[in-house]
Amino acid sequence: MAINVEVLKTRALTAIVFVAVMLVGLLWNQWSFIMLFTIIHFGCWYEFVKLMKKIYGEKYLMYCLFGLVYITMPVLMLINLGFKGDISTHDRMDEITNTIRYSPLIPCVIIFSIWINDTMAYIVGSLIGKTPFSKISPKKTWEGTGGGAILCVIVIGLFFPLLADKYFYPFAQKQIYFAIAAICAIFGSAGDLLESKIKRMADVKDSGALMPGHGGFLDRFDSLLVAVPFVWLYVKFFI
Repeated sequence: MAINVEVLKTRALTAIVFVAVMLVGLLWNQWSFIMLFTIIHFGCWYEFVKLMKKIYGEKYLMYCLFGLVYITMPVLMLINLGFKGDISTHDRMDEITNTIRYSPLIPCVIIFSIWINDTMAYIVGSLIGKTPFSKISPKKTWEGTGGGAILCVIVIGLFFPLLADKYFYPFAQKQIYFAIAAICAIFGSAGDLLESKIKRMADVKDSGALMPGHGGFLDRFDSLLVAVPFVWLYVKFFI
């Protein structure tokens, strides 16, 4: 499967704007962080309700309850991870006072892991992908999925600590970056398949039309929604 240059251009231009908005929301301050994910939360809900209507008709409200687990819980967990500065800091005063403050480190590791995994999976799959990964998403291949995951773990594990050391309060144990990247690669791919299954049931190509070449809110954050709870459990019980 060859790379479609025109599609790649559209996706790249849209991605530049998307990345800029995300970085401002993540890095400006705690209020921009909360506002960003509040907007994402309601955007995902809007599209999810529309999909449930298409699938279940008049009985859709009962199935919308799944959105509390699928959308609301992961967003709240991500916000919680953003206010766990005491976990990732080397600041001795924070350890003494047990201060919990906003730190974008963990949200950034998660989001960059998912971006790299998705991008590398697309590129590797386009170049050498031959073996279909799942009937749910026929364009995905084992080669792309595996290559994306491996490259995600390598890039995040080796290079993100350099950014963290310069701009954040870094993890003392560098293997944590590898672990979070691996969790995001595995469960992010599962999240992508889950949303593909929902779209197939609703008989739609995209969940929305927010971003040309990328679809809607759910199309853009499907991986994040499934990966975050598992990262949260890892951070909560193993760090």
